[in-house]
Amino acid sequence: MPHLTGAHVGTAHTDVRTGLGVPGFAHPLLAPAEWAELTRPGPPLHWVVLNVAAGPGCRPDPYCLDAGARLSDAGVRVLGHLDADRAGRGFTELLAEAERYADWYRVDGFLVDHCPTERSALPEIRRVVSTLRTLLGGAHVVLGHGAHPHPGYTEVADQLVTFDGPWSEYRWSQVAEWTAEYPPDRFCHFVHGVPRGHLDEALRIARWQGAATVWFTDRAAHGGYADPWEAMPGYWDDIVSRIGTGVSE
Repeated sequence: MPHLTGAHVGTAHTDVRTGLGVPGFAHPLLAPAEWAELTRPGPPLHWVVLNVAAGPGCRPDPYCLDAGARLSDAGVRVLGHLDADRAGRGFTELLAEAERYADWYRVDGFLVDHCPTERSALPEIRRVVSTLRTLLGGAHVVLGHGAHPHPGYTEVADQLVTFDGPWSEYRWSQVAEWTAEYPPDRFCHFVHGVPRGHLDEALRIARWQGAATVWFTDRAAHGGYADPWEAMPGYWDDIVSRIGTGVSE
């Protein structure tokens, strides 16, 4: 277990601009305005996850094909969603889904969600990521741990999601000391249930903890069933303005 320090780390890097990593909206047919908004000039997007049907689906989806193409045309990096199920899903199954994403949607990389954190799972995740890079030259790979993993995972992927959860936990969260050895563009934080009045505080915590890619929303999970990421936050214009103008910096 990595040693943890307090939530506010005063030695954070200052030369990396904060940007947005979108975990994935609802299907474009159900959330057309959200997907269209992402293609407008201005939002400081690092990447957007395309999750067609708990993965790439069994056949090309015309609505998702269009959404992905529009994002690519706008210069936005698109990632396919792969669910590792804490290493519960096999290598062959993940690779088959990755191939469909690459063939159908021309993605730029992958978010490997529900990635394990233990050192013992490192060899298998390394194998998965190596194969993804072979499949898709230049693939941007994000490991969605949702918590601080063993430090060895930093040598495997481009970015790690080291927090994924509610604001009630994030505002008192701690950061592993070993993360200070890496630049902020290696880490991502996804936080739901962030009240509008605490948006600046959330951005400061991300900066102080050294995470340059964030997604904050006022939407919350209820009873473990609702997906807080399926729509834009109610303060979308505010967060775009704050990050885009460097207010959070």
